[in-house]
This record gives sequence, C-alpha cells and structure tokens, in this order.
Amino acid sequence: MSEIQGSWDPKFEKVRDLFAEKVADGSEVGASLHVTVDGKDVIDIWGGWREREHLTPWDEHTVVNVFSGSKPVTSLALLMMVDRGLLDLDAPVADYWPEFAQNGKEGVLVRHLMSHTAGLPAWLPPFSFEEAANTELSTARLAAQAPWWEPGTRGSYHASSFGHLNAELARRVCGRPLREFIRDEIATPLQADFFLGLEDAQMGQVATIYPDSDAPKSAPKPAGKVAVPAGEFNEPTEEEVIAKRTREGSFSGTLGDEQTVFNSTEWRRTDFAGSSGHANGRGLGRIISALANGGTSQGVKLLSQATIDQIFREQASGIDAYYMKPIHWGIGYALAPQKEKERGPLPFLKPGPRTCYWYGTGGALVLADLGNRLSIGYAMNQCQSGRSSLNGVYYNAIYDCL
Repeated sequence: MSEIQGSWDPKFEKVRDLFAEKVADGSEVGASLHVTVDGKDVIDIWGGWREREHLTPWDEHTVVNVFSGSKPVTSLALLMMVDRGLLDLDAPVADYWPEFAQNGKEGVLVRHLMSHTAGLPAWLPPFSFEEAANTELSTARLAAQAPWWEPGTRGSYHASSFGHLNAELARRVCGRPLREFIRDEIATPLQADFFLGLEDAQMGQVATIYPDSDAPKSAPKPAGKVAVPAGEFNEPTEEEVIAKRTREGSFSGTLGDEQTVFNSTEWRRTDFAGSSGHANGRGLGRIISALANGGTSQGVKLLSQATIDQIFREQASGIDAYYMKPIHWGIGYALAPQKEKERGPLPFLKPGPRTCYWYGTGGALVLADLGNRLSIGYAMNQCQSGRSSLNGVYYNAIYDCL
C-alpha cells in the first residue's frame, strides 16, 4: 500500500484527507499537491503509484508530463528576462529575432507573443509531430508565416505554437536554450523538480501518464460548430474558422496512440516549452509561489513586484477562438474570471482581480492568487476531464480552508 507522504498544516487537513480518499479509491493513480500561503508550505503531499499496476510508489521526486502546465514556467522565465532589462514587453519581437518580421509581423510585440494574441496559434496545415520535433525548422516556419488576424486584436490559445515561439525569443535574448535557463535560473535554485526535456538521469523518476478515455491528445479540443436543422446552412464564424485551422495545424492531432507517444523516450526528451515539461506538484508550486509572494520563493528572489504586476495588463478578453469560451489573457498567463457566472476553461475558478493561472491536459494546475498570497501546484498521472477532473475538487477544498 502506498501511504500519503509529506506535510500539511492542520488547518488544511480536509485537503489532505480528500487527497488520500482519491488515491485510496483509485480516482488518482499517483499525484502530488503543493500549496503555499504567505510563501510558506501549508500542503506538500504526494502518494499513490507510478503505474496502474501498483509496481512503484509515487515518491517525493516522482515527475510526470504536465503538458501545458509547462507554459507558466516558460512565461516566468521570460518575465525574469524582462525584470533584468534584457527584454521589453512593448518592443517588437523582431527587435530580438529579426527573421520574425516576415509576412507582416513587424508590429507583433513581445506581449502579443506571450498572451496568445500574436495570430500564430498553429502552423499552416498539414503539420506533424515529426516536423514539430525539428524545432529549428518548425520555429523558422512560424517566423515566416503570416498572422491569421491582426496581432493584438483577439485572443486564441496558441496550444502547440506558444512553446516554440517563446523558447526562440528567450534563446535570442539570453543566448542559451530555454531549457538551460529554466534549469539554471529557476529549477535548481528553488530545488524544484521541473525538467523541460528529460535527460538520462531523470528517466528513473518518471511516472506513466494515463490519458482520460474522453480527453483530447495534447490540449482540450476546440468546440465544434453548433448543429443546425436539416436544410439550413450557417456560414462558419471567424472563431470557428480559426478553431478548425488551429486543430489541423497543431501537432497534437497527428500523434497516434496518445498513451504510447506520451510515455515514449522520444517525447520525454523533447523540450517543447509549451507541452513537454515534466514536474510534480512541489516543483510547479515552488515556481509559481514566486508570483504570489512578491517575487520570492524558497528565499530566492526571481522577480520584482513591478514585473509581476505586468501579468495583469489584460491583453484580450471575450470568447477565445480555440476554446469557444471566455478567457481573460494577461501577459504570460490567463487571468481569473471577473464575474461569478463567467465560465472559462476551468469553470470552478473563483473571480479574482489578482489571480493568474494555467493548466495542463488532464488536470495539472499552476495558480497564483496574489490577493490571498496563495499558490497551487498539482500534478498527477491519471488524466481527468470534465466533471471528473480533480483539480477543481482540490481547489474548492483549499479555498474552503482559508
């Protein structure tokens, strides 16, 4: 039997008990959850198994693919470059990456690239995983591509392209691969288990990821067109056109059997800054807690408060063409709903003017609530979707304990 390990503040025992219940009843195969308040750990727990066969207990340093839970870490890295004066959010991307200015993108700003408003949500189809894995060529292809809308005028989740675009921008700015910057400047100083591309030394830490039977392959699929009565025809909306084109031009739709692909050595070695990060709850939590705690985590100063404040400069709001749901895009992160009945991609989120977040396919959650000085990092190997997703169950229990 795999016991729940770690520590928790007695005030949050309800959350610990709920976590233990979900591991015991099989809702979780293995998982880890990390919560801070005022920069202090109030929950740091893990339990369950790395495999459904219950062969290897999930331990303190077990990691798993967190899919788009990688994006908040990538955004933090770029914000650190902003903080150091290496990058200007309001400057054209082409100032740092001259080739990017092709095909009418001279006016695309750094903040557009970081806020899913740049007009490059995917590659022009057809496109494959094999092409994406050649990051030099696939990134150059994005640099040559014309935007699908006027940059900065709408938001549409750049599910597969966000990582390629921002990793190249980071490389141009700091002179080294983003995976190295994250390792040297974030993960190692914070003693956070987060790896953008696994090396041989980390392969023994990895849990098997299990896709939910009705979950999409890399990120939630855009909604389809609304059915219309026979004999009637509606022209597709602009959002529907973008959604279809994004789906066809994202490598996630070409991967084949998702369980085989996402547990392959080939996938685990990729350094896709938007989707192939491997981490656990503590790793994600220690990283995102810097935003909730004035820029400091584990006694390490990563950002100034002034740079953190930039996250909350809203760049787009309204219906996101990828999700067909409302999203408020800040710089590098989605922002929490502003109204009680507003239902975005995570419908359980409470309205909050100073909460930023993002999540990964299946449930991995990365959230900073500056108003409550609270952060959440959650990672698991049994993906969930819809009402069965446990990230919302834990989220509600955490807020009940505040």
